[in-house]
Formats: sequence, C-alpha cells, structure tokens
Amino acid sequence: MSKIVIKIGTGVLTRESDGLLDRAALARLVTAVADLVKSGVPCVLVSSGAVGAGISQLGLSDYPADVRTRQACAAVGQTRLMHAYESLFNNFELSVAQLLLTADDFRDPARLGRVQDTLGRLAEAPQIVPIINENDSVAVEELSMGDNDMLSARVAELIGASQLILLSNIDGLYAPSSNEVISDVENLEDVLGFIRADKGKFSIGGMASKLKAVKVALDSGVPTVIAHGKHPERLLEITQGSGLCTRFHP
Repeated sequence: MSKIVIKIGTGVLTRESDGLLDRAALARLVTAVADLVKSGVPCVLVSSGAVGAGISQLGLSDYPADVRTRQACAAVGQTRLMHAYESLFNNFELSVAQLLLTADDFRDPARLGRVQDTLGRLAEAPQIVPIINENDSVAVEELSMGDNDMLSARVAELIGASQLILLSNIDGLYAPSSNEVISDVENLEDVLGFIRADKGKFSIGGMASKLKAVKVALDSGVPTVIAHGKHPERLLEITQGSGLCTRFHP
C-alpha cells in the first residue's frame, strides 16, 4: 500500500500560551497514527514543533524574531520532540526514524536520490514510522522563508504518496464570512481568495502556506486534505474518504 504523508503543524503540537509541547495532544495523535499503521496504512510524518518546543527552554515567552535564536530553539526542541515521539510510539511496539532535511536535499539530484533510498528502505520495515522535519538549526534560508507544509508536499511527491494530510489547528478551509468548512475543492484557483489570518503564535505558516503546498501536491497527483490536528480520532475516517476536513482533488 502506498504511504500516507501526515504533516503535523506547530499549533497541533504546542500550547498556544507558552509554546511548550502539548503532551496530551501529542499522545492522542500518536495513538491515532499508530492505529493506522497497525491496520496496514503506512504513514510518514512531517512534524513541526522543534522551534516551539525549545522556546521555553531558552526562557522566551514569544516566537523569536531573529534567526540565531530560532536556530538555537530548534536545536534544543528537536531532541525533546523526538524523545516524546519515541516514548509514545514505543507503547504500540513501533519505532521511529528521524530525517532532517533542507531545500538543498531536494535541489541536488544525488542528495535527493539518497533521501529517496532511505525512505524506500524504511518502507520495508512497517514497524518504523519515519518522522521528517526541516533542519531548522542550520537551514537559514529555509527557516526564514520555508515551512513544513511545503516540505510535506515535496515528500509526498517524492515517495508517490496516496494522500497528503495537513493537520493544523482548524477544521479545514472555511467559506468566506462563515464558519462552514468547504468539504471538497475541485479547482484550487476557486478558493485562493478565501484565506484568513489563521497563523498561530508559535507557527511559521498559515493558510496561504498550506494552499501553496496543496498546489505542489496536486500538481504531482497527490490528493490532499486539511484537517484539525487536535482531533486525531478523525484520521481513520479521513483516510477512508469521509470525516470533517477539506479535500483537494488533483
């Protein structure tokens, strides 16, 4: 079965008040992903949260404005994030693998081939869940202008994923001037004007970032979903074609 790529946003993994890891939310999310993997749906996670997870450790109360401090937060937070994932997935007899990537890994054919080989080999071990993040502690340009929405779309394209699920702190794309979630989008151009200012306090991306990533995924033939990451119990329904979310069709 082709893998599903699940992108987990910072707003899903950290508390809005202080940027600390929301361990209860993470535990629910891991449980839902583990259930998918155990049922025969292989998953690759693209996980944000490293910078947010490191903010409190450096004594900060807000998302740092300078790159130097963001890199330091990422260096501290990435270890905390992976330790949390490893501990939680171990409860389901699953292991994790970490891949830290930059845009250069996708620009250089030789490096891209090695990433593809690594993910291909990990795909032969169904008890391992690959967890990918941007290498924020060194990727200066990418940290300033990139995000994991686009990274997840590139990963989905690279491995020929059957579906890309972007988990955020909203239920999906809302119709203008309402709280009604648009369930299906056949033409992305029709909804580009529906973007709202929804970026979280500790996040880099927002809906504009997500729709750029959606376009990349759709152009490579990967159906894409935007859904609420604080409700991971919906994941199974979403992978089966139902559930509260916005679906974008290639």
